[in-house]
Amino acid sequence: MMKRIRGLVLLSLVLLPATLFAGEADIIKVGVDKTDSTYNFNVTVVHNDEGWQHYADKWDIVDPEGQVLATRVLYHPHVNEQPFTRSLSGVAIDAGIRSVTVRAHDLVHNYGGKDMVVELPR
Repeated sequence: MMKRIRGLVLLSLVLLPATLFAGEADIIKVGVDKTDSTYNFNVTVVHNDEGWQHYADKWDIVDPEGQVLATRVLYHPHVNEQPFTRSLSGVAIDAGIRSVTVRAHDLVHNYGGKDMVVELPR
């Protein structure tokens, strides 16, 4: 009986979709500069994209209260381009906000990887 249970557990592990092992999307670098009254962000994300079923599909800029100020949608997997950097320009942020959090999202785990808090240039 114990052998059969071990066999079933092993089989389950083998049959688990590989997408579960790609992990969460992490923010590893954020560059931000101010032009007039808006901000430009250059964000580097790392995620073990595995194809259309599991990839980092966006990153957000979030204020200290948790409100999403802007989102950069990533329209395709970056399987052979890791880590990768994408930009978002013209982000309007209230003058009273001194810092924001940048967080990444993937199709399987949603949010939960490494976020980064950045001070805004004045």
